[in-house]
Amino acid sequence: MRAEEQVLLKLNKLTKNFGGLKAVDVFDLDVASGSITSLIGPNGAGKTTVFNLITGIYRPEAGSIEFDGRELIGRQPHQVAKAGIARTFQTLRLFENLTCFENVLSGQHCRTCSGIISSVLGTSAQRREEAEVRGEAERCLKLVDMWDFRDELARNLPYGYRRRLEIARALATQPHLLVLDEPAGGLNEKESADLMELIQGIRDSGITIFLIEHDMQVVMGISDWVAVMDNGRKISEGTPYDVQHDARVIEAYLGTDDDDDFYSKASAGEEWEGEGRT
Repeated sequence: MRAEEQVLLKLNKLTKNFGGLKAVDVFDLDVASGSITSLIGPNGAGKTTVFNLITGIYRPEAGSIEFDGRELIGRQPHQVAKAGIARTFQTLRLFENLTCFENVLSGQHCRTCSGIISSVLGTSAQRREEAEVRGEAERCLKLVDMWDFRDELARNLPYGYRRRLEIARALATQPHLLVLDEPAGGLNEKESADLMELIQGIRDSGITIFLIEHDMQVVMGISDWVAVMDNGRKISEGTPYDVQHDARVIEAYLGTDDDDDFYSKASAGEEWEGEGRT
C-alpha cells in the first residue's frame, strides 16, 4: 500500500494456531480504501484462515484487526457484516431452492429493522422497509448483470452465474469492503474475463475489494496491490509487477528461483498448486 493512501482494513501481527500448527504467523497487511488488494500463496499458506479471522469465524491468539478505525476482534460474523464487511466463500453457499431474487433478499437480513409484530401487522414502516430491500435486491442483480434471471431457481443456473449470484447477495449487505475467496475458481476463460470486469466495476462503485485467488491472470490483471503468504507468513507485497519479480515469491510457488515458469504461468492464468501445507 502506498503511503498516501487511506487504510480501510489494518491487520496487525495476526497469529492463529491450530494445535501445534501456526496457520497465521504474525501477519501484517494494510488494505487501502478504494483498492483491489489480492492475497495469494500456495495451497495451505493460510490465506483463507486470514479471511476467517477478519470475518469473525475464528478468533486470533494475538494481533488486531481494525476496520475503518474500529477493532473487530471479538465480534461475531453477523456483527462484522453489519459493520460493513461482506464475504463470499470458496464453496458456493446459495439457497438452491430459492430464486435469484430471493437469494439476494436473504443477504439483507443484517440491515433490516422490522420486528415480527410490525411484519404481521403490515405497518407503514414495514412496508417502506420491504420496498427498500426489494429495490436494493434489484440494484444488486442489475449490477452483476443478472436481473433477467431474477425468477430462476439458483440450482438451475450455470456455474458462472452462480458465482455472480453469490457476489450479488454479498453486495446486498451494502458493504464498504467485499472479501472474495477464490471467485474465479471453476470458471472458464470467458467467465474469468467477465468476472474481472465485474470486480473492477464494483470497485469503481466505491466498494473496496480484498480477494484470494489462484488465477494469476485475474490477480495480475485487476489488482492494485498484492500480498503473498507462505507457511502462515507474509513473504512479499507490492504492485503486481513487483511481486512477479520477487525471487521469494517464485521460490514459494515453484521451488526454484528460475522465473521463466512463473511468468508463463502468470500470463496463462494457471492455478498453481505450490508446495504449501494442506
